[in-house]
Amino acid sequence: MELIITGTNLEISADTQAYIEKKLSKLSKHLPDIIEIKVEVSEEGTRSPQERIIIRATVSGGASDAVFHGEERGKEIKIAVDKVADVMIRQLESYKGKVYNKGRGNPMARGKFPDTEELPELDGKLVKTKSFVIKAVSADTAIREMERLGHSFYLFLDVETGEIQLVYRRNDGNYGLIKPEIPA
Repeated sequence: MELIITGTNLEISADTQAYIEKKLSKLSKHLPDIIEIKVEVSEEGTRSPQERIIIRATVSGGASDAVFHGEERGKEIKIAVDKVADVMIRQLESYKGKVYNKGRGNPMARGKFPDTEELPELDGKLVKTKSFVIKAVSADTAIREMERLGHSFYLFLDVETGEIQLVYRRNDGNYGLIKPEIPA
């Protein structure tokens, strides 16, 4: 994780820089794949001394390409840093909750499958069969349709090859494509 701190209209002391690093390096606990954090500290000549210092923070995520922004004001730099750290933690936790609720928090989705010898007998049975018309679309269109529907996979007919394929959402936030092969 790279932390970039810049100052506008004021000099940032080593003590202040260390404080900012200490506070914002804790964000990696809330989103482990953070690539970069940019912090801009500036001072404005306002009438109110409580809003003179402005801290702007931008956090760039990893696999999901998510970007989070926060801006807070304060009388002192440390107060504004504390406020912006709280804002960023709330944003990261909210994002993490949304990702978890989409099904990525399911341990089965993280690849933790039991050994095949230890699989329990199935209590349930097949109770529903669904039929639908498969659309001929590109893989990109299939991904957009999957996300629009809120599903974790989408079966489609590839417009270029004429083959049935399946796109799915991977644990790292990217997408996978399954091309079935029928043995001869």
